Amino acid sequence: MSDKVDTIFARLKRLSVEANLPDVEQSTSYGNPALKVGGKAFVVVKNNETIVLSISIDDKERLIEMAPDIYYQTSHYIGWPSMPLRAAMISDAELKERLIGAWRFRAPKRLAVNFQG
Repeated sequence: MSDKVDTIFARLKRLSVEANLPDVEQSTSYGNPALKVGGKAFVVVKNNETIVLSISIDDKERLIEMAPDIYYQTSHYIGWPSMPLRAAMISDAELKERLIGAWRFRAPKRLAVNFQG
């Protein structure tokens, strides 16, 4: 793992703690650092520049339209509830908001219902 990937993963861990997301596990997804809830990855550090979030397809299309400098899609992600984003382009405040959304999207219902974030 590169220092840059480690730095991005540390940022994701810090923001998930700041957001008070319960039951977050540090793990990997396809060999990449990931945060999971209920055994499901909700955010993955793909490489030195890219974070991949779990997100509904409708929300993904809206965000890509709203901020194409941050959010984008490659042919690999079309039709899948995952969205790459440029790590260097997103603020901590917006990334924290996206982490909460990704966590809600993947969390078991019993957990998501009780989350007040």
